Amino acid sequence: MDVSMTMWVLTILGLCALIAVDFFIGRKPHDVSIKEAGIWTIVWIVLAVLFGLGLLVWGDSQASGEFFAGYITEKSLSVDNLFVFVLIMAKFAVPSHLQQRVLMVGVLIALVLRAIFIAAGAAIIANFAWVFYIFGAFLIYTAWKLIQEARADDEEDDYEENRLLKSIEKRFGVADRYHGTKLFVRVNGKRVMTPLMVVMLAIGTTDILFALDSIPAIFGLTQDPYIVFTANAFALMGLRQLYFLIGGLLKKLVHLSYGLSVILGFIGVKLVLHALHESGLHVPEISIPFSLAFICAVLVVTTITSLIASKKQSEKAAREAAEKDAEQHDAEKPGVEA
Repeated sequence: MDVSMTMWVLTILGLCALIAVDFFIGRKPHDVSIKEAGIWTIVWIVLAVLFGLGLLVWGDSQASGEFFAGYITEKSLSVDNLFVFVLIMAKFAVPSHLQQRVLMVGVLIALVLRAIFIAAGAAIIANFAWVFYIFGAFLIYTAWKLIQEARADDEEDDYEENRLLKSIEKRFGVADRYHGTKLFVRVNGKRVMTPLMVVMLAIGTTDILFALDSIPAIFGLTQDPYIVFTANAFALMGLRQLYFLIGGLLKKLVHLSYGLSVILGFIGVKLVLHALHESGLHVPEISIPFSLAFICAVLVVTTITSLIASKKQSEKAAREAAEKDAEQHDAEKPGVEA
């Protein structure tokens, strides 16, 4: 798409206005209900759909298809990121009424960092076509790694602070408790960060690792920086509400990693084919309509199989618990005298 600077400015201002409205409505710390999370999740999805349809009307079907493919891919990868957000919240023992504020600021930090990544990626792609080989190989490797991690089934996952966060904590110091929504307080005359500020930085900086696979993935679907940025923005801004809506359902998506690995592997192959085509070789290229249909199909199948597997696991656990209770009851039963 030929996007003018005016359109870029209007888009960014529009997103800032939506973020401001979202922040104003949820400015008071509170426990987010399922109803509130559900309504706002629907709002952000509807806004993304309207934006995609707007591209169809004022742009073309190619741009609209690329946006929807990128948005769905980024959204599905973001759901996987929620697992880590849950670990971070538990690690820092964030009070439930402050979690909404943490996610909002953390996601804003992530959005700014991703914008930098997208700008850098677009500049590299524009000057070095061979980078598609690297992106494709990296996505295929990431897909294989996801499968290996899923098969390992490590139940002792824990969040470990990255080096950047540790250095910031060492530089500024951290208070020993939360102070409401304050980010900095004075302790013994020294200005230090509150745990709230630390966890916000943890959410934002951790997203850098997520961007290492999500940004190459969406560039595998479109090389238009405008579509890449807007797809990421809509996917991230609805992430906070999604956290509260499906937080309890995350453990039921037992096959999500497998589904994401298939999607990343597919996009990796698409990138390699595109790179070969750019090099002058006559190889088939995967169209956007097929990519969109494939990604949606994988997510639907993954969700269905996850729910079925989760239900079987719950039934098995219930049977084992019942058998254990019965054995314990029999063992405690007094013997019958002859």
